[in-house]
Amino acid sequence: MPEPPSNVLARREDLPPDITDLLKAVEQLPPEHRQTIAPALGRVVENTQRRRRILTTIQEAISQLRLDMKYLMFDLEATRRERDALRDRTK
Repeated sequence: MPEPPSNVLARREDLPPDITDLLKAVEQLPPEHRQTIAPALGRVVENTQRRRRILTTIQEAISQLRLDMKYLMFDLEATRRERDALRDRTK
């Protein structure tokens, strides 16, 4: 099997245990079998890493959205208090 790309080796700890076990099992196979499985396994690893990056990005976006919503709610309440205070003064 051609050597996995360096990012696969460097990020092996980022992979789920099932994928890591699969990589180890494929490394144990004879070279002719590894060569046939290697491209598909590489795609699985790349897709898994891409999904993890997407999930992390989505989680960060949701966290930012929650924070933005808290600020908006604070601003809305402050605006309502200011409005009510202004109404009370003009009565």
